[in-house]
Amino acid sequence: MSTNLVILAAGKGTRMKSDLPKVLHEVAHAPLLLHAMQAGAALSPRRTVIVAGHGAEDVTAASQGLDAKVEIVIQHEQNGTGHAVLCARGPLADAPGDTLVLYGDTPFIRAETLARMREARERFDLVVLGFEATDPGRYGRLVMDGNRLERIVEFKDASNEERKISFCNSGVILTSNSALFDLLGQVTNDNAAGEYYLTDIIGLARHAGLSCTAVACDEAETLGVNSRADLARAEAAFQARKRAEMLENGVGLSAPETVFFAHDTHIGPDTTIEPHVVFGPGVTVENGARIRAFSHLEGAHVSRGAIVGPYARLRPGTELSEDVHVGNFVEIKNAVLGPGAKANHLAYIGDASVGEQTNIGAGTITCNYDGVFKHRTEIGARAFIGSDTMLVAPVRVGDEAMTATGTVVNKDVPEGAMAIARAPQDNKPGFAKKFFAKLKARKADEIKKGE
Repeated sequence: MSTNLVILAAGKGTRMKSDLPKVLHEVAHAPLLLHAMQAGAALSPRRTVIVAGHGAEDVTAASQGLDAKVEIVIQHEQNGTGHAVLCARGPLADAPGDTLVLYGDTPFIRAETLARMREARERFDLVVLGFEATDPGRYGRLVMDGNRLERIVEFKDASNEERKISFCNSGVILTSNSALFDLLGQVTNDNAAGEYYLTDIIGLARHAGLSCTAVACDEAETLGVNSRADLARAEAAFQARKRAEMLENGVGLSAPETVFFAHDTHIGPDTTIEPHVVFGPGVTVENGARIRAFSHLEGAHVSRGAIVGPYARLRPGTELSEDVHVGNFVEIKNAVLGPGAKANHLAYIGDASVGEQTNIGAGTITCNYDGVFKHRTEIGARAFIGSDTMLVAPVRVGDEAMTATGTVVNKDVPEGAMAIARAPQDNKPGFAKKFFAKLKARKADEIKKGE
């Protein structure tokens, strides 16, 4: 059966103390909203509707930037979760199949959990996602009779006996699209908060003779983000899960707690990640590579057998071929290094291509920016770039060519040639002794005058 997706993303998030809409705050370099969208995507939704409110323009731009097919509706007044879902009735009025309700500030619902909800939906008319809470606090309580869900009671409206229940409501609901909006149309705001609760549809469904159940998930999946402290906890939870996943998949982490991943980091088995490595978004590392300590990677692809770092920085557009070595204090941006190429220390390679087996000496810089435009440097295969070479782009160094140490290259170097461009050395006998004697005498006079 096809599934539609509604994601509630209208909250202001006052406790975040930020002008940024709550759902656009990031965990693992991605908005909370993206995590929710990815969770729902596991069900291959037929249509996705995001209910925006505070910062609707920013939420719309961000969500459609992530998925151009999503539809946005606006909740102009914050009148509760039931009212928020009802705002999605327009685009989903005639949609076939089921509808799943998720929350843009709850990033960790697993695909496996949603799959179990869909399995339960085959036997029940309405399925709620619940969890056993360590501290039930102010969560809504799920009142069960065996495997049947009788009702959901909000904490504000719960009796003392109902507040003892530890099986709590996550707010995630799956039911048929037609039943969802039929039931929501009957919900009233006759409660302590004066709001329209999505959870009230359970009692209405039971009264209409529909069967309801609850599927349990781990409490960590239901972590909602309402404050900066929650955001920090969410980041820690993501990293812990990702580290465990990497270890399970054969990635070597000698100090897992010091390595930080992005939401889309992909690393192959037999890769070794040393301590204090940070992965920004868009990084893929193939099998058998080594990322050494204190390196930072973003928007980069690292092939088999490559070694990166320590203290290396790979910026967006970096492509390292097999067996490339990038050493300490080397920065690479928008550049391709061919198989076996080496830049072992103290270099900047930007907007460039480097051929196979080429060696980049210490202190080499591709001077790629003229203040307005970026220009490319092309270095051929098996070339040798001497230390402290300045390559003033656009420029090309041919295969098996070389540059002398300290050379400024501002025109092409033919294949097999050596480029040397530096001022001739002129030694001045005795100058150093006389010069420093003069400076020391001057310093002594200044000290004496200051006494």
